[in-house]
Amino acid sequence: MNTLPTAADDGDFAAYVQESWPALVRSAVFLGCTPHEAEDIAQTTLVRCYAAWPRVVRADNRTAYVYRMLLNCLRDSRRRRWWGERPTEHLPHDPTPAPDAMSVVDTADAVHRALAGLGKPHRDVVVLRYFAGLTEAETAEALGVPAGTVKSRLSRSLARLAADAHLADLKPDLTGDLS
Repeated sequence: MNTLPTAADDGDFAAYVQESWPALVRSAVFLGCTPHEAEDIAQTTLVRCYAAWPRVVRADNRTAYVYRMLLNCLRDSRRRRWWGERPTEHLPHDPTPAPDAMSVVDTADAVHRALAGLGKPHRDVVVLRYFAGLTEAETAEALGVPAGTVKSRLSRSLARLAADAHLADLKPDLTGDLS
């Protein structure tokens, strides 16, 4: 029987939190957590404790029950591949700047518009071959057409895409002008 805590239980729980918070945090630190991590573990424990408050109150030994929850929370946090923020004195140097969010959106929009300008058979070939990464033979099999048809559709599609105005800004300048 899993019932939610009542208003009367809220008062009992608040008093329990006031009483047990320092000991839970201290225990988590002694179990190997950093002080900030210990606060997170204690908070997670108390959230779980609140959700199961009727069971906690009925437990033979409330303290042991809550500390078991603390150990489970700590164990769960250690199982994750990423443990959250890691404070450091020096930020790592990232040699590659993050792409401008608007340029990513603009590029995606240009590609979508250019692909929409192709007929369905040509768009299918381009998407399967270049975006899905299928080989020419796999593309032909997926579309139920001969490999030669895939090659000819790709040739025509790429010529149309090269001339598409939507993609004009994405083309590199191959004129050799370095000024």
